[in-house]
Amino acid sequence: MLTTILNACYDNYVSSVPTMPVNLKIDFTGKYNNFKNSTYSFLVFEKPVYEADRLGFAGILLFSGMLDDNGNPTYYAFDMACTHEINQNSKVYPIEQTGFKVKCNTCGTVYDVSFGLGIPDTTSGPAREILRRYKVTVNDNFLYVYR
Repeated sequence: MLTTILNACYDNYVSSVPTMPVNLKIDFTGKYNNFKNSTYSFLVFEKPVYEADRLGFAGILLFSGMLDDNGNPTYYAFDMACTHEINQNSKVYPIEQTGFKVKCNTCGTVYDVSFGLGIPDTTSGPAREILRRYKVTVNDNFLYVYR
């Protein structure tokens, strides 16, 4: 229930990361088949896969979190822009050893994305604002990311 309340608040949050077009379609039957049923995995999109793809301000980071009540992974999408730097070259990347944390390549702030919130660890760096999150929908064998 706490996650539901936090997610409801998150939907009304206004990020300092600039608003840019977001449109990404992932086909689970092809190249991203392994991501479909994975948990605690990341996909990073810094360049469009297709001409119609729009990747927000600094790229899109997809995260597959815990399983839901039906046994399916919960997917979250974040803008890769660090909320302290707010620069298209200062991006967050997965920390492989953790499975659910990402780190800014410039200021060093570590963010926890495990529950889809992108909360900064304020002891790791200067960022105090959560990552900008995008909406995710799964329909059959396709995952869609949008604003």
